[in-house]
Amino acid sequence: MKKTLLLLSLLCSITVLSFAQEATKIGRNAYLKVNPVTLINELDIYLEQEISDKMSLEVGVSGIYTDYPDYILAKKIDIRQKKPDISTAQFVDGRGLGFRAGMRWYLFSREPVPASRAAGTYFEPIVFFKKVFYPNEKNTFNNATYTDSGDKSVIGLQLLIGRQFKKDKFILDPYMGLGIRSKIYQYNTFHFDNSDVTLNKGKMVSVLPSLQIGIKMGLKLW
Repeated sequence: MKKTLLLLSLLCSITVLSFAQEATKIGRNAYLKVNPVTLINELDIYLEQEISDKMSLEVGVSGIYTDYPDYILAKKIDIRQKKPDISTAQFVDGRGLGFRAGMRWYLFSREPVPASRAAGTYFEPIVFFKKVFYPNEKNTFNNATYTDSGDKSVIGLQLLIGRQFKKDKFILDPYMGLGIRSKIYQYNTFHFDNSDVTLNKGKMVSVLPSLQIGIKMGLKLW
């Protein structure tokens, strides 16, 4: 699965670069951004490519280096929800990749056309997918070794409203919005009770609304 995600990442990168090269030939600009709001658990990198004076395509890739925030939401905040049978250490050491794509419409521009490209108030629907792999945990019981394993898939939709500002080559992009996401946890966890060993081979699916508030920063590439 990890190899599949890496291959998808490579294919997406090649496709985006090919599209960007074609857009550059007709004078469209592109911007590279990062999202410092998410640095607590992942590195998000975005490429926005203009496709007209009022529209642009934004794609992003995420490198996830811990899933601890989800541990807080899934296990520490108790609203009587079902909780995945995944340990704290597995959440903390979770690793993964994410992909997202959005189409941006600039509704109100700050400057006259054609300088209005990629600046002003915009509306952007985004679809995204993330895959997190939790590290295996080995436990020994009665001289036998048992391995706990698990992973998580996330798919969702976001509807964002933001206002992008440009100053020379610098980009500032604050945004907010609503969304919905589905999380699918799959796990094989062993439990030990006296002389018994039981396996919880589980799958947990949750569908919840989400609130997005953040800011992206970046530079004009061309």
